[in-house]
Amino acid sequence: MSKLSNIVGKKINRKKKYEPRIRINDQIRYNEVRVLGPEKENMGIMSSKEAFLKAQEMELDLVEVSAKSKPVLVMIADYGKYLYDQKKKQKESKAKQKTTETKNIQVKVGTGEGDLILKAKNISKWLKDGDRVKLDLFLRGRVKYLDKEFLEERLKRILKLVTVPYKISDGPKKSPKGLTLFLEKGSKKDIEEFEKKQAEKENKEKAKVDNTNNKEENENK
Repeated sequence: MSKLSNIVGKKINRKKKYEPRIRINDQIRYNEVRVLGPEKENMGIMSSKEAFLKAQEMELDLVEVSAKSKPVLVMIADYGKYLYDQKKKQKESKAKQKTTETKNIQVKVGTGEGDLILKAKNISKWLKDGDRVKLDLFLRGRVKYLDKEFLEERLKRILKLVTVPYKISDGPKKSPKGLTLFLEKGSKKDIEEFEKKQAEKENKEKAKVDNTNNKEENENK
């Protein structure tokens, strides 16, 4: 027999995804079960046989919802519709789950205001989406040896332009590129502090405008 025929003759063993078996109707056999009705109303505790008879009277199925519950939880429902609803819930849950990514942004000591605004806009969007942001201040040549406070101030220039609450989860610290820090979406406390700072900033700007207007009015008198 040739090698090819040997390969063809062998069964390909593919592992199937395991799906928990759902017991229905007379497959459910317990002395006691807690029964939910078609509208998920509590119908009390009874034997599985009695629950199955009630399901038959309603021309519906008896479906095992949770075998781990004590007593076992069952539901009187249309089995086909029950399966459809379960798959729909799983699909919605999967859609809500998002893998957190680390996005990268690089700025330089001399990055202009316009570029900083655009980069800060991207940072704000990524943080809002729940992603982590790695912010690099690229340092080259003699710039690496500038005062650390000055370099950190360069990083703060872009952070001031970020429009969503955030927290610095790591850094700033030295890295192969220069100075690096990591940003994450802010917690409830971070949001409160952010909103407080925003309100203070708006009040200062308003007071500044009012002072300017008052000064102009006095000069015109």
